[in-house]
Amino acid sequence: MTLILFNKPYDVLSQFTDRGAPTTRATLSDYIDVPGVYPAGRLDRDSEGLLLLTDDGRLQARIADPKFKLPKTYWVQVEGVPDDAALAALRTGVLLKDGPTRPAEVERLDAPAIWPRTPPIRYRASIPDTWIALTIREGRNRQVRRMTAAVGHPTLRLIRRRIGGWMLDDLAPGAWRRA
Repeated sequence: MTLILFNKPYDVLSQFTDRGAPTTRATLSDYIDVPGVYPAGRLDRDSEGLLLLTDDGRLQARIADPKFKLPKTYWVQVEGVPDDAALAALRTGVLLKDGPTRPAEVERLDAPAIWPRTPPIRYRASIPDTWIALTIREGRNRQVRRMTAAVGHPTLRLIRRRIGGWMLDDLAPGAWRRA
């Protein structure tokens, strides 16, 4: 069995090809040349961080399928400063257009020592930003971004740090290692 931990950079698709697109976009094949592995789950093009790839179908299903409730932890830079009520709403679950989310674990973070993003997020002197750590146990489309927006704090930057027991640690953007 092969399991790869990959630090997906911003603006990279979580797939190996981009056939049919009018312009070529970066894909996993620009970074990983290991035959027979496939992503276990997805990470949006505008999100960064840990993506697991494997050649084991059962493991892939256990990682990606929400029924297994595998915790996924994100560092999220949000616009504004979430108050206790916003954090409490995330902890109890927020109502999205496709229904309520499961309760999340959330805490404020000091700005983490991380790599710069290219391109950088837009900085606005008049609007502060805050980092939070958010752990969810489901995986709806753009869920973290929709959750933070629902409590009034749109996501500016999103980095997945952990999936279950697998951590990003000090893996540089675009780098990968076998687990």
